[in-house]
Amino acid sequence: MSGKQVEYLPDSRKPDFEQLCEQESNSTDLVLCVHGPAGIGKSTLAGYLSDQFRSADRLAAYIFLSAFRTETYGPETIIKMIAHEIASIHPRAIPKIVEAMDQCHGTSLENHLRKYILEPLRSLSHPRPLIIIIDAMDEWRDHPTFIKALPLLNSESSVVKFILTDRLNPCASRLPGIDEVSIYTYALGPISKEAIKAYFEKYLVTVPWVDGRKASPPDVEKLTELSGGLPVWASTVIALLSHPFSETPPHETLAEIVGTRRQVGGTDGLAQLYRQALARLFPSSDAQKHFRRYLGVTIVILEPLSLSDFSTLAGIPSHLITYIQFALSALQILSPSPGSEKMIHPATTLFHLSFLEYVQATTTGTSFAISAFDSHSVLGIACLKQLASLPASSRNHSLPLRAIQRYAVKHWPYHVSKGTPRLKDQWARTEHFSMLEKVTADTQQRWVTMFLKNLLPRVDESKIRKAGSMSSILSELADCLDQPSGDQWVFQVACLEVAVRIDDGNGGAWFYLGLRYYERARMMGSLHMYEEAVEAFRHALRLQQNRSRAALLVALASALCSCYNKNGNIDFLNEAISHHREALGLRPAPHPNRCESLTGLANALGNLYASNGDIKPLTEAISLHREALTLCPEPHPHRPASLNNLATSLDTLFECYGDIDALQEAVSLYREALPLCPAHHPLRFTSLNNLASSLNTLFYHNKDIGTLNESISLHHEALALCPEPHPDRVMSLNNLAGSLRNRSKCNGDIDALLGAISLYREALPLCSASHPHRSVLSHNLAVSLHSLFQHNKDIGTLNECISLNREALALFSSSQPDRAIWLNDFANALRSTYECNGDIEALNEAISLYHEALALCPAPNPRRPQSLNGLVYALLLQFELNGAFEILNEMRSLCHELLVLHRPGHRLRKHHVELLVEILEKRREITGDEETEIEGLKAELAAVETKPGSEPEE
Repeated sequence: MSGKQVEYLPDSRKPDFEQLCEQESNSTDLVLCVHGPAGIGKSTLAGYLSDQFRSADRLAAYIFLSAFRTETYGPETIIKMIAHEIASIHPRAIPKIVEAMDQCHGTSLENHLRKYILEPLRSLSHPRPLIIIIDAMDEWRDHPTFIKALPLLNSESSVVKFILTDRLNPCASRLPGIDEVSIYTYALGPISKEAIKAYFEKYLVTVPWVDGRKASPPDVEKLTELSGGLPVWASTVIALLSHPFSETPPHETLAEIVGTRRQVGGTDGLAQLYRQALARLFPSSDAQKHFRRYLGVTIVILEPLSLSDFSTLAGIPSHLITYIQFALSALQILSPSPGSEKMIHPATTLFHLSFLEYVQATTTGTSFAISAFDSHSVLGIACLKQLASLPASSRNHSLPLRAIQRYAVKHWPYHVSKGTPRLKDQWARTEHFSMLEKVTADTQQRWVTMFLKNLLPRVDESKIRKAGSMSSILSELADCLDQPSGDQWVFQVACLEVAVRIDDGNGGAWFYLGLRYYERARMMGSLHMYEEAVEAFRHALRLQQNRSRAALLVALASALCSCYNKNGNIDFLNEAISHHREALGLRPAPHPNRCESLTGLANALGNLYASNGDIKPLTEAISLHREALTLCPEPHPHRPASLNNLATSLDTLFECYGDIDALQEAVSLYREALPLCPAHHPLRFTSLNNLASSLNTLFYHNKDIGTLNESISLHHEALALCPEPHPDRVMSLNNLAGSLRNRSKCNGDIDALLGAISLYREALPLCSASHPHRSVLSHNLAVSLHSLFQHNKDIGTLNECISLNREALALFSSSQPDRAIWLNDFANALRSTYECNGDIEALNEAISLYHEALALCPAPNPRRPQSLNGLVYALLLQFELNGAFEILNEMRSLCHELLVLHRPGHRLRKHHVELLVEILEKRREITGDEETEIEGLKAELAAVETKPGSEPEE
């Protein structure tokens, strides 16, 4: 085989490293994610970063996930791999890692992060944060689960930081929990043509050209153009030209490559180059057949195998394997680890992801297209054949298994489940079905013993029934492997998948399989796994017509609701509602689970209301929540949740229709729930926060300072339950600050305003730029600083306010309904800037923002008066500058609309009447015409009685 072939890192990528290092040094973010499409050199850059941080004594660990068969590695195992790497680089961390090994059995993923990574690194007392680089994150099936646990370390970025590489921007991929991670994303794009050209000029001279025929300057130009800025394309070309495959001289290969008309940056990506290379490497139909078999099996194998074992399992003669390996080495980007060169390795550890995706793509020609399903099928048969060779008696129980036997014992269920159809009639026609039918009871027992010894050596074998049908034994093994957060999940699901194939009528196994997919989907946020759960539950439902049918209906409905929440397909939600209704019908009072069905249906109807705005689903949901509450009298453990559910639905009713009775009832229900959630109750924070937020809303209507003070007190208590790095701390800080800001607006309490500002300042660093709360926090802090400026007239305070407003508006979606409010607040601050220092550009920008806000609030939008009012006052300032008559006309029109909206008796009408009189008098001064309506307006001012001290709303 050839030597290691890696993506070349041109000199033009050095600024990328410098920029990333600068970002890492200046940021408090926990994670730096470098993302970009395949082929642009992320892995090379990650390796380069690893070398640089290692030389600076800053590297904690470097993990290349493509080097592992990550489909079967759970998050805990990857964390332990990281810990092993930490121990090898920093031996002083070993004692803490040993402690973690003793303390983390059966604990949460967050605890694994704390014990295996944080505490060992903290024990080093390093002056700067140590860096953990995880490359090819998106190639790891469980990366969403890992990401979801990372917020625990947000506040520890002075101890540890992560650099991740990913093909997609994780903040745009809606991973569960990504919004809680303090993350900075860096888009790595194609490199410059100059760098690619310099690379070709440097390495084309090393190609063993024949008869003096070598690359010409036009060839170099064409290669540069075709590369599309992808280093992997350029390095692969050099490898192909340098590789002594077939009898084709390099200049012919070059001519074929430069004859390509499509740039690889297009939709084909690297496909054209790979197609050309494979056609050269494997020109005959027999060679192509062996290539497909070889590469297909290496794509799906889970562990390295010796040449002889691989030959046996794949059914390929050893001499052909050697030939194929040698030919494919031209396309490798990595070499096997030292000492394992004679092993056959999983393809993911040797080839670029773009190559593996090409050969498995549906658009790939039949000559080179590989089916992972077919490859699993081949391995499944080969592994089943190995079962017959297991030690034959109890006397040989301790006889060590050969490597090929160990592989077969451990992985045959996985390969069979991935390489056979589920449907009964199709499964019955497979060779796998026939072989499993012939497995003897003795072989079955020997396999169970070996399987458990491999996976769970500490499990008491006597708890597993080794006699009976293979389907029932596989179900029992799955139950024994019930560790959804660990590596055993893959084997557990594989056992269940084979069990339901063998016995399609095993409703219990189908239900259990659905539960396993559903639990995993909730951890990973995977739509695919939710859909797998739905399919399994549907199978179970068709088989179950007895009293357990209601539980199946609820499980299926819950999975369907989760699918709806992921993809917005209303058909899923409607089907879920239908199943919840049927389940409810099967649980008449006094059924013990009726409350569960009532709540499930009510929540689904709440989602339907949110989808279509139809009041009927919401009112039905409220009715169902009321009934559920009656079924949870004190001291029922579900009563606090039921009270909160009903109150939340009533809150929604108030938000949409302004029903004050609904808000007051919600407050009453929240009050009742709170004493039922004492300290350490899981709903204590929720109850405190919900009641405090509803009281804050109620204050807007009753202006009772006591209501507001109670809200503040409750928010203080809720915040105390969220110490860093609690994921709810940001929300709690924001809510308490909002209530304090309201107190300041109500009674001018400057200490309350300063307290709000302090809380916003604490919350803001906890949210990265991609965090959904960051824009809200930036806006809220900006508004608070504007209020402070009006008190202290400090221009620095105002400048910070404007800076935060710009950030908030840049992060805020143009389609969100509150955008008009934000535009007004920003415009108010800019108007203050003009009033403070005469900055005309600030005034012009303020007027532009008021106009934009006004366009977003067509009548009868209740926010329209605020935009009208702000625009009138800004235009008045502009008129004082230039005296343009058309400004007076616009102000007159705006004031007339305000008077229509603020009928006699409105507290703001007097101010707008006064403003209109002022405008009309200015018009009279310019035109000399009598303004007939002035006298009527002055008469109204003389007659109207207003509250003293009223100020215009802005």
